[in-house]
Amino acid sequence: MRTVIVYESMYGNTHQVAYEIGQVAGTRGEVVVVPVSEATLGILEGADLVVVGGPTHAHGLSSTGTRRGAESEADKHEDLELDPDAEGPGLRTWFHQLGPSGSAAAAAFDTRLHGPGVLTGRASKGIDRRLRHHRFRRIIEPESFLVDKENHLMAGEAERARTWASSQFDRLEASG
Repeated sequence: MRTVIVYESMYGNTHQVAYEIGQVAGTRGEVVVVPVSEATLGILEGADLVVVGGPTHAHGLSSTGTRRGAESEADKHEDLELDPDAEGPGLRTWFHQLGPSGSAAAAAFDTRLHGPGVLTGRASKGIDRRLRHHRFRRIIEPESFLVDKENHLMAGEAERARTWASSQFDRLEASG
């Protein structure tokens, strides 16, 4: 099985979740974990499973403006550091460049502040909608992984990401 994980990360939390999912994927076959800035269209070729994740900004997917805002916040706070892969376009731009991609299985995730999704928003819903628009086949409901107010992944979320990833592979194997 070939799994491709594409992520957008501003402060490293989404990157960490993608890494955790990739660790599980690596036990089930070939895995490629790539930031959206390096996710060429050809990278999806031959993928059995595509997992896409991004941070929640302004209740949904990031935009050029919200990405600039995140960079500005990092400049203002000593304890807030941009992810090395934060440069370049975000998922919204990537999806605009993506053509119909066949029927590979897909899953969407996001990172967001701890709190009810109705108040924080969930980028994973927009990611999931765009994946289906590009003819990917959803295998699991979109998932959110939570960060605290200091922009750190909350305790237990890395393990939860590994469990979520395992459930994706279990579903794929069960569907034959």
